[in-house]
Amino acid sequence: MRLNADFSQRVVVTPDAYRWVDSPTPGVTRMMLDRIGEEVARATSLVRYAPNSRFPRHEHGGGEEILVLEGEFADEHGRYPTGCYLRNPIGTAHTPEVGEQGALLFVKLHQFSPADRERKVIDTRAAAWQPSPQAGLEVMPLHAFDGERVSLMTWAPDTRFTPRDYPGGAELLVLEGTLHDDRGDYPAGSWLRCPPHSRLAPFTGPEGALTYVKEGHLLAVA
Repeated sequence: MRLNADFSQRVVVTPDAYRWVDSPTPGVTRMMLDRIGEEVARATSLVRYAPNSRFPRHEHGGGEEILVLEGEFADEHGRYPTGCYLRNPIGTAHTPEVGEQGALLFVKLHQFSPADRERKVIDTRAAAWQPSPQAGLEVMPLHAFDGERVSLMTWAPDTRFTPRDYPGGAELLVLEGTLHDDRGDYPAGSWLRCPPHSRLAPFTGPEGALTYVKEGHLLAVA
């Protein structure tokens, strides 16, 4: 399967375009955002677990990055409520499960550098926000390795971002509020992938926004 597999192109997926598909595991469905491969794939997806569902034990052949969007996710290593950010490096393994709440996850697979060996668990509800040089914007760094940076950004209402170039591309998931730019409006649940050498100048309206942002990671695949 090849879905949004041309990384030289800008891609936008808004919630009205969601199409959930069953995974091979009962109770687990996926909204595929980009994908190269079949069941083992380089993939970015939203993954929904029904209440009291489990996923078979598996090894992370290319690494796994997770942000828990709703509910609580768990495995034999711990429990991860809404807002937890996880990185499971290449070669790690686990057996996921969820309880009565179910869970909704943002998941990226097979996108780790082999040298990126740090496992991370960050409860973003308790982590500190840092001021940004950009007025109206605060940043929570989550990960950085070899030019790749991952963070959360909280946008005050009516904030206009100073135009900025992204030589290595950028990827955004709108978690709360609405983000805007000169091409459109992106409510909560919207996913944007901007190719290398993009220039971004987003802004917010009266409700502000919270976003997941990954940058610097698309040169190798574009």
